[in-house]
Amino acid sequence: MKLRKILKIKGALLEQKQLENYLEKIASEHVLQKKSSRDTYPIYRLEENFEYITKVYERLNQDLKEKITIHPAGEWLLDNYYMIEEVYRMIRKELSLKKYLHYTGIKKGLYRGFARIYVVAAEIVGYSEGKISSENLTRLLQAYQTKKTLTMEEIWNVSLFLNIVLIEKIRAVCEQIYYSQIQKYKVESILERLVEQVDIHHQKFKKDIDAMKIGEDTTKETFVEYLSYRLRRYGKKGSPYIAILEEQLEKAGTNITEMIRKEHFNVALQKVMIGNCIKSIKEIQRINFTEIFEEINGVENILKKDPAGVYEIMDHKTKDHYRNIIKQLSKKTNIAELYITKQVLLLAQKNKNDNYPQKSHIGYYLLEEGRQELEIILGMKPSKKRNKKNSYIASTIAFTSSFTFLISYLFLLQKQSLFLSILIFILLYLPVSEIVIKLQQYLSNKLKKPTLIPKLYFPNDIPKQYATMVVIPTILNSAEKTKKMIK
Repeated sequence: MKLRKILKIKGALLEQKQLENYLEKIASEHVLQKKSSRDTYPIYRLEENFEYITKVYERLNQDLKEKITIHPAGEWLLDNYYMIEEVYRMIRKELSLKKYLHYTGIKKGLYRGFARIYVVAAEIVGYSEGKISSENLTRLLQAYQTKKTLTMEEIWNVSLFLNIVLIEKIRAVCEQIYYSQIQKYKVESILERLVEQVDIHHQKFKKDIDAMKIGEDTTKETFVEYLSYRLRRYGKKGSPYIAILEEQLEKAGTNITEMIRKEHFNVALQKVMIGNCIKSIKEIQRINFTEIFEEINGVENILKKDPAGVYEIMDHKTKDHYRNIIKQLSKKTNIAELYITKQVLLLAQKNKNDNYPQKSHIGYYLLEEGRQELEIILGMKPSKKRNKKNSYIASTIAFTSSFTFLISYLFLLQKQSLFLSILIFILLYLPVSEIVIKLQQYLSNKLKKPTLIPKLYFPNDIPKQYATMVVIPTILNSAEKTKKMIK
C-alpha cells in the first residue's frame, strides 16, 4: 500500500501585514505542476481526524457522567461537535479524488504533490492561529496573487481546504484534551485506591495499564495540577500525599506551583486555539464567497472591462457561465485562463465600432459566432456551427415521412389498394408529425443539457434602453377578462 502524505504546517502568529508579505514570498517560491498527486488526497486524513474527534467527544461525555472535570477546550467541542460533523460530511461530498487531482499542484519542495490551494489554505490558518474572516481572507489571497495567479476553481473552493485545515487543528487540540482526560482518570483511580481505600470489587475507576501510559510525557503538568487540586479537597486527609508529591517534584527540580502555572498556560492556549478554529468554521459558512471571488479573481477583473458595458449588469448565473466557458477552454488548450480572457477582451475592443454592436460584447466570442475567431487565436480547430433550425425541421420531416410511409405500406400489403394507401399516408401525416415532435422534444430534454440564456440583472427599475414588450397568448372569453388583461 502506497504511503499517504499528510500536510502539517505548525506556523506561528503573524500580524496581517507580515502574513501578506509571507504569502507573497511563498508565491514567488512555488514551482507549479498541472495536477496534484493522488497520495496527497486529504479526505483519508480528514476521515481519521473526524474519527479521533468523535472518540474524544464520546470520552468527554463519559467523563461528564463520571463527574470528572472537563478540559476547558473540551467544552468547545461538546457544544460544537454537530457543526464539525456537518462540515466534515459536506467536504467528503464536495471533494472527490477526481476533482482534487485537477487542482494545480506544487512541483518541488517540502509540499511536493499537494494541491497549491491546499498549501495556501494551510499557511493562512497556520500563521493566523486559525482566525479567518472575510476581510483578512480577501487581502491574503490578493497578496498571494501579486506573484502567482490562482485559478477560478481554486478561489471558488478555498473554503473547502480552509475547513480541512481547521479540522486538522481541532484534532491536534483534541489529542491534548484526550491525554488530559486520561491523566484525570488516572488521578481518580489513584485517589480511590490509596486515599479512599475502596475495595477492589467496588472501585468505580478501574486501573487500565495501557490507558494510564497514554500521554505521560505530554501531560505531566495535568496529572500534577489535577492531583494537587483533588488532594486539597480532602483537607487534612490529603495533606500527607501533597507533601509526598511536593518532595518528588523537588527531586525532579521543580515544584507544584510551577507545574500548575505551566498547566494553566497550556490549557489557555488550547482553549484559544479550538475557539478560533470553531469560530472560523462558523465564519466561513457566513462569508459571501461570490463577492470575494469577484473582487480578487483576475479573470473577473478583465471581464468587467467589457467594451459593451453589459457584463457588469448581468446576473450571477450568467457571469458564472461565462467564466466556466473560459475554464473549459483553458483545460482543453492548456492555456492560462487569464490569457484566454485577455484575447476575448481584445477581440471585443477590436470590433467596438463595428456596424454589428453585438461584436463589442465579450459574450459574442464565448457563446456566439465569434467563438470561432477565439478558437483560431487559441490554436484550436474551430467548432462547426450547425443550423439547428434546419436540422430540426429536416429530422422531423424525415421521421414523420418514414413512419407514415411504413404504416401506409403495411396497409397496401394487406388490402392491395394503392389509392387507400396514399389516402392513409395523407391523413396520418399530421397526427404522426405531432407524435414525432413530442418524442423529439422529450429526447432533447433528456439527452441534451439546456443552454443558459444570458440575463441582465435589474434589482430596481428597468432602464429605458432595455425596455421591451412581452407577448402573452391568452383567451379573452369575457369583457371583464379583456379589461383585466389590458390593464
